[in-house]
Amino acid sequence: MTHTVPPPTGMIPVDEDWPAALRLMLGPDAAGLLQAVADAAGGTLTSWRPRQVNHQPARSTVVQYRTGIRWADGETTSETFVAATGDRIPPKGAALFDDGTNRVAVWRWPHDPFLPGLSEALDPALVGSLLDDLGVDGGAVQIRTRAYRPGRRAVVEVTGRRGRLFLKVVRPSKVEGLHLRHRFLVEHLPVPDSLGWSDSGILVLTALPGETLRSGLRSTRQQLPQPEALSQLLDRFPSQLAYERPHRDLITLVSHHLSVISETVPAAKPKLEATLEVLTSGGEDDPGSVTAVHGDLYEAQLMVNRGRITGLLDIDTAGSGFRVDDLANFCAHLSVLAQMTDRPRQVRRFGAGLLSHAEILHPRPVLRRRIAAAVLGLATGPFRVLEANWEANTARRLDLAIQWMTETAGK
Repeated sequence: MTHTVPPPTGMIPVDEDWPAALRLMLGPDAAGLLQAVADAAGGTLTSWRPRQVNHQPARSTVVQYRTGIRWADGETTSETFVAATGDRIPPKGAALFDDGTNRVAVWRWPHDPFLPGLSEALDPALVGSLLDDLGVDGGAVQIRTRAYRPGRRAVVEVTGRRGRLFLKVVRPSKVEGLHLRHRFLVEHLPVPDSLGWSDSGILVLTALPGETLRSGLRSTRQQLPQPEALSQLLDRFPSQLAYERPHRDLITLVSHHLSVISETVPAAKPKLEATLEVLTSGGEDDPGSVTAVHGDLYEAQLMVNRGRITGLLDIDTAGSGFRVDDLANFCAHLSVLAQMTDRPRQVRRFGAGLLSHAEILHPRPVLRRRIAAAVLGLATGPFRVLEANWEANTARRLDLAIQWMTETAGK
């Protein structure tokens, strides 16, 4: 059976300087891949649009699509498809296409071949059975997807008699270790407790009180915590984490971010050269001793209520590293958020307080150079989520990274 494939909804301008995989997966030829998978499922592709791209130079490209599929009974539904290349091609469980130049795997949500527990986590009856098996009286439950990173993880909110719970779906080989990490850290930090896991890769986590700091920064009603509260939270990280394999620190990640932006936003190359020149002119720095860190700390990872920190999320990244990187990453996220939010004044005020506190704890040049490096990492974001003006927004973030290295930065 053959069908005429539709053009994408809202054309993505294909850059001839992109790597071949990006040109294929974001250009009109991607429709043929999606239609083939729709055909196999018994449907017809009626519309499609790339929604998110994760490009890792010389390694892989993963694209999420929002599609419209018309089924044999005449109903049209909105579906998510994923296409992956390189080391993100699964050994089985996906349709595989190879034209001699590009080798691409395609699957349809929720049938992620790396996350076999995902379909189960979206089935209320199966979730209820899982909770019963774990001794959690969930009763009838409602399901809501909160996050999905193809091949990596998904987060599903479950509401039932027990109240709210969260299912984190990961690769089966990782789920028990993540369960043990939560059970260990809950003795030291306000992290979600793990109630158990399934062999298919589902971790059942308790909900935390409060709202995210990101939400609190949008509100005029939420009292925000003092910067000292963040340092006190970091001080509670157990010292055992400092003996784990260290994270790549913010400075060593600079070359990776540069290569990502160079390949995905070729027009930014002159700005990248200026950014690299400013970053490398900072000279050698001393980030301090290796200690226990969160590894990806920013405003969406903290739960707050009435001026207190009530929770800490996503401790998958917790391990050994430099404390200055946790604070620099937080400051970088706030400075980028201030460019995006409709309440920039409150974000800048909170960010300025955190920066002043961080500069008491760490040398100013060391801190600012690492903030600039973290902003450079965030400059990969506009293309990743395919913002309408990704070239201009990437340039703004590169300018911000340079600004952090100047005397007037952050003021």
